[in-house]
Amino acid sequence: GKKFDLRLYALVTSYSPLQVYIYRNGFARFSSFRYNSNVKNIGDSYVHLTNASVQKTAPGFDKAAGCKWGLRNLKLYLIGKYGAARTDQLFREIEEVVIYSLLSVQKVMINDKHCFEMYGYDVMIDDNLKPWLIEVNSSPSITADTPTDYELKFGLLDDVYTIIDVEGKLGGVVEPVVGGFDLVYNNGPVKPDKAACYTTRLGCYEDRVRQLKKMHKHHAKRVATGP
Repeated sequence: GKKFDLRLYALVTSYSPLQVYIYRNGFARFSSFRYNSNVKNIGDSYVHLTNASVQKTAPGFDKAAGCKWGLRNLKLYLIGKYGAARTDQLFREIEEVVIYSLLSVQKVMINDKHCFEMYGYDVMIDDNLKPWLIEVNSSPSITADTPTDYELKFGLLDDVYTIIDVEGKLGGVVEPVVGGFDLVYNNGPVKPDKAACYTTRLGCYEDRVRQLKKMHKHHAKRVATGP
């Protein structure tokens, strides 16, 4: 019965052509107290606002537990309640919200091959499992409140730097998966694997360290053998 929203991360490496990665993990931010539609409580920030900066000042706030769920935990909960197919549809629609919002501004954005942008997306889900975009943050906070939050954001930033290839290890190759990031749009929608039982990897399990090792091993082999 508590109000919550989602924080997701998208990385745009190019606007022309549009190239978008979405981080597989994210989190749901919960209010500290149960939702109440009584107009007398409209000013109660601890009921209506989910920002961590607000909730951590709430009476009885448990700093160790925090007020966040990992996106995968939320997805597993929704699968248990609504089924895998309906949950996959919801997460696919969330992914489309991100893509369509970027397509809507593509023509007015200045494209520079030397630039990139990471966005923080805030999304709400209504009673009918329909996602609604609240806002897009061009400078999302990377402050960590808990060890789990730190692990997520440390991996997020590490994978961002891997994608933009600051060390020049990828040689300009556009990888479909980099750590916890999945390429979802590359001058057109990126289709999921035909054998997959889902249409989006958003909220799915990720072993980013293993994936990065596999990617770098494959790239080293490609460099050694030549084109």
